Amino acid sequence: MSSPGAASEARGSLALALAHGERLLRSRPELAEEQAGEILKAAPGHPEALLLLAAAKRARGAAAEAKPLLETLAKTHPQWPGAHLHLGLALSALGEGRAAARAFLRAGELKPDLVEAWRALGDQLTLDGDAAGADAAYARAIRASTSDPRLMKAAEALCADEVPVAERLLREHLKAHPTDVAAIRMLAEVAGRLGRYADSETLLERCLELAPGFAAARHNYALVLHRQDKAVEAMAEIDRLLAAEPNNPGYLNLKAVVLGRIGDFERALPIYEEVLRAQPEHPKIWMSYGHSLKTAGRQDDGVKAYRRTLELEPGCGEAYWSLANLKTFRFSPEDVEAMRRQLERGDISSEDRFHMHYALGKALEDDQAWEGSFEHYAEGARLRRAELPYDPDETTTKFTCAKALFTPEFFAERAGWGCQEPDPIFVVGLPRSGSTLVEQILSSHSEVEGTMELAEIIAIARELGGRKRRGDPVIYPEVLADLDAETIKALGERFLERTRIQRKSGRPFFIDKMPNNFAHIGLIQLILPQGKIVDARRHPMAACFSGFKQHFARGQGFSYSLTEIGRYYRDYVDLMDHFDRVLPGRVHRVIYERMVEDTEGETRRLLAYCGLPFEPDCLRFYENERAVRTASSEQVRRPIFREGLDHWKHYEPWLGPLKTALGPVLDSYPETPGP
Repeated sequence: MSSPGAASEARGSLALALAHGERLLRSRPELAEEQAGEILKAAPGHPEALLLLAAAKRARGAAAEAKPLLETLAKTHPQWPGAHLHLGLALSALGEGRAAARAFLRAGELKPDLVEAWRALGDQLTLDGDAAGADAAYARAIRASTSDPRLMKAAEALCADEVPVAERLLREHLKAHPTDVAAIRMLAEVAGRLGRYADSETLLERCLELAPGFAAARHNYALVLHRQDKAVEAMAEIDRLLAAEPNNPGYLNLKAVVLGRIGDFERALPIYEEVLRAQPEHPKIWMSYGHSLKTAGRQDDGVKAYRRTLELEPGCGEAYWSLANLKTFRFSPEDVEAMRRQLERGDISSEDRFHMHYALGKALEDDQAWEGSFEHYAEGARLRRAELPYDPDETTTKFTCAKALFTPEFFAERAGWGCQEPDPIFVVGLPRSGSTLVEQILSSHSEVEGTMELAEIIAIARELGGRKRRGDPVIYPEVLADLDAETIKALGERFLERTRIQRKSGRPFFIDKMPNNFAHIGLIQLILPQGKIVDARRHPMAACFSGFKQHFARGQGFSYSLTEIGRYYRDYVDLMDHFDRVLPGRVHRVIYERMVEDTEGETRRLLAYCGLPFEPDCLRFYENERAVRTASSEQVRRPIFREGLDHWKHYEPWLGPLKTALGPVLDSYPETPGP
């Protein structure tokens, strides 16, 4: 038997060997694996050496070999945080996202100050599309990484979703410690949660100026840029992250999302495929892949991707809605029964629940079960509306202010202002009113490029709304009265520059199909007076009900109540009537029903307004193979059909609130005071 001194010396040598192996783990995992093997020869079955061995295997890309070792360690040492952390890392590398998240959470619960566990959980949940869960995990990581009492309290407030408390504590802390990058990043997260993305962007820029290697902050920065549709800037940050970690699935997935946003599916789809080869068990990535396939016109492949999502996550309501949102897809009786079983569960999220109600509404609509279909649409809308802060009075007030500001005298005083380039064609109106059809017809012309619903006009309006006059905020659009000619021209030039990334064909004209831009016609007239404006209008009952039964990915908060969407349509018509009087002939109106009945005549009139010669390809718009990024993507790949004109009448018994809200607008359609 060895002496106590010899045993102590052996333990010390073993500890040194383990420490050396851990240092090698990140830079030379193959040497760390060799070190672990040598330790195990001297001390067979030593748990820390086994963990080092498994971690080294995972780090050098052999996660499948590491997994059984780590599962055994986590089972035999259930209270060991390190075993669960490294098991999570191996599972994540193998694409077993849900199991990885459980392992990371267990590690964090066992050791609340284990920053790596919370950060890994946040990364995993980001990859899985659980933004709220990821935010909470990152907040736990921040709390675990700081010993400053005020920062700890701020992080606790973030974890508890007490955002105002966190903001106050962080601002107090930063007054005393203005270069604390952890606090700056936390304040940026607060701003993001409040939807103040411009503030979040500024804070993260400062954070990275102080700490250029702060990868987590750079990832946040790329996300914030993406959320503001700053694709060029977001891509630059993602590429910097990938230069350091070229195989990071979260960075790759974000790059694919941004590429899809700018319509570059030739580059986005291979990235999704690369991520899915490495992470084949991630339902949310399969769903994002399906969205890109659908938009690129590969519907059958898109359906397969959505189906794969449901195999991995049967309660994923968005996957069912994505299938329904193809419009031409038909659910089987087995699909309907599967959705009903999922709705009986008590543990699915509100988001999954309302998505499934919308999907069931579509399934029953296809079966002509009108009453049941309406009940599901109404329940989906009720659940969605409960999550939104939309205020119809605020909308009416904004439109009233716009009418008061934008008078003939206002525009006469600013004649000749703005950027005089004629490139953009704005297609405006309510969603589901035929704007995608108008876009597809125009983009079939040899001189016009179709892009997507561009957010730049709304971004400009939002930024202008944040300006101040003598220290007090100025409400948009009143702030436009304060701008000089140079500023107005610069805003038009900015629009063209920021949207250039969407233009890939070199055609002289391009389409911005953001329907909500009708609220910003005064701004468009000021900054881009030579741009064309097309108002796509559809029968009030048809347009409003079609919008009501559509779940929109973002925006359109008015559409989840029959009363509110009817009032919104009425306000929209009133505002457009105002511009028809103030700027006669400026807006060209396309009445959807007339386009269906006389496609050639209406197309010729549309092209003439745009100053374009007639081209027969515009009548064969359904042969246009461009990517279409709206709910009508599959419908506009087919010839015009008139069967849908009166489809809303099947639901008429339940649309009384909509008729009441529309009031006289319903009776006067399609006559307008305009041209």
